[in-house]
Amino acid sequence: MKILVCISHVPDTTSKINFADNNTAFDTAGVQFVINPYDEFGLTRALWIKEKQGGTVTVANVGTNVTDPTLRKALAIGADDAIRIDAEPTDAFFVAKQIAALVEENGYDLVICGQESIDYNGGQVPGLVAALLNWPFASPCTGLELDGTNATITREIDGGKEISKATLPIVIGGKKGLVEEKDLRIPNMRGIMTARTKPLLVRPAVDAEKRTTAVEYSKPEPKAAVKLIDKDNVEELVKLLHEEAKVI
Repeated sequence: MKILVCISHVPDTTSKINFADNNTAFDTAGVQFVINPYDEFGLTRALWIKEKQGGTVTVANVGTNVTDPTLRKALAIGADDAIRIDAEPTDAFFVAKQIAALVEENGYDLVICGQESIDYNGGQVPGLVAALLNWPFASPCTGLELDGTNATITREIDGGKEISKATLPIVIGGKKGLVEEKDLRIPNMRGIMTARTKPLLVRPAVDAEKRTTAVEYSKPEPKAAVKLIDKDNVEELVKLLHEEAKVI
């Protein structure tokens, strides 16, 4: 069993976000980067599968050398090796093309992505990878059980869940539910030391069209100040809800 887990290098959710160059670029100054949380759920599930059925777990990322610490953390958690495709991940189709080429070259049986990255929240890459490979695809995936080459997949749908079956190879876009937060693995000292000796291969990007370009970034409008209304002043409350909040 050869499993590929796609890893995104994203800002920690507690980071203060700013933009530079006339709001055309993300300002990374002072920002702590982490493994995309959805990808971390997928990595943990991949390690469980490896421990139960055997095989290897490779983590891959499209990015520059600034993403190496994130890949090293994935290695410390338990991945066997890492591959970084040396390119700026500025376009979903471009990223998917890199991953699909990697899969075709190395013959993976299962590709696990997060359902989306928490920075751009595009949710496009997993589906594009599946389409380029012409593989079955499920997202957002909250459960994955394997019996040999047969997969049982649980997927969130409006108002419930869907359980389906597929035969490997497949691509899934995972989220919490593949494992729970309490099951996520924290690198220990042994894992950190071992990660230094595990392979981290850097390879050039394949030619691929970039179909989108970020023109400008902007922050959400700041929240308006809170207005406190006396509990006995119902008329004023109704007026404000109607005229300002426009909810009635």
